[in-house]
Amino acid sequence: MRTRVTDMLGIEFPIFAFSHCRDVVAAVSRAGGMGVLGALYFTPEELEVELAWIDEHAGGRPYGVDVVMPASYEGAGLDVDSPEELVARLQGMIPEGHRRFVDDLLAAHGVAELPDSEAGAGKVLLGWTDATARPQVEVALRHPIALLANALGPPPADVVEAAHARGVRVAALASTPRHAVKQVEVGVDIVVAQGTEAGGHTGDISTMVLIPQVVDAVDVPVLAAGGIGNGRQMAAGMALGAEGVWTGSVWLAVEEADTPEPARRRILAATSRDTVRSRSWTGKPARLLRNEWTEAWEAGDSPGTLPMPLQFMLVSDALRRIGRSDAAELATFPAGQIIGAMNQVRSAKEVVFTMVEEYIEAVERLGRLSGD
Repeated sequence: MRTRVTDMLGIEFPIFAFSHCRDVVAAVSRAGGMGVLGALYFTPEELEVELAWIDEHAGGRPYGVDVVMPASYEGAGLDVDSPEELVARLQGMIPEGHRRFVDDLLAAHGVAELPDSEAGAGKVLLGWTDATARPQVEVALRHPIALLANALGPPPADVVEAAHARGVRVAALASTPRHAVKQVEVGVDIVVAQGTEAGGHTGDISTMVLIPQVVDAVDVPVLAAGGIGNGRQMAAGMALGAEGVWTGSVWLAVEEADTPEPARRRILAATSRDTVRSRSWTGKPARLLRNEWTEAWEAGDSPGTLPMPLQFMLVSDALRRIGRSDAAELATFPAGQIIGAMNQVRSAKEVVFTMVEEYIEAVERLGRLSGD
């Protein structure tokens, strides 16, 4: 299976696996695909540890890192000297009414407060801004990564240049053809055309419609993304002009994943209609598992969500409190519509090999239909 992407990155299968779990990343790379570690939740020091572990466990196979450097966010124009000052300034922009809404919602579900020693000690900003994502990029480029991906819009031109200077290819996710063109203009090597079926941040155009539009709009390799988790979907994406697939949610339930067991059970039991695009996580539309948390933010008494990164800063402690409680009805997380087809736990290697086998079967079936 050879495409421009496999030749560019030295991988056997053009199957990209986005995951926040280092074990999944290493396992997929060892299986011949490319694992891509989501750096968002890690401090620079934590990311250093994660990447050092992958270096030792990926078997010398290529892997990538995904960061979030949004083109626009609240506070982008603030004149600050440090990420700490940025956090303090942004905290002051969160209305008290929104804080009361979150507290009342948790109280209604019996969610306990955090201990005083832990309140406000969480990662309230993460890598949602240029200032906080750049340290993650610097750590990533000190390791032998093959790919640096940006999950929200075109990465800054100087970041692309820094990656290229180290022989690292750059990818970026696009939800419209216009976004894809902007990414190529800053030097991106691979465009990930992600349809609305995807988990996490996503647009509102379906994968089947989006892929050929992006393929026609740019002259670099395109990866199909959005609700993809099996070989038949991979064959469909390639038929539409893509040169590989970018997958995410399908790895939440594999053996290697660090997904908490209650969440894993919910994923395996969910249907494709159990997800919803919501701003209640970060302030930008993201597909999440639907529950009472997402519904509360859509209710008539909701104050409405805040723009990125204020929304996550508002709810970060709440999410930690929910995670420690028995209020499963409030526990939400990014998940794509492919979860409706996920009903068993398999190893990451088995998922990769099954996807390849299904792809081959689909291509051969199409060959028979055309008389080849």
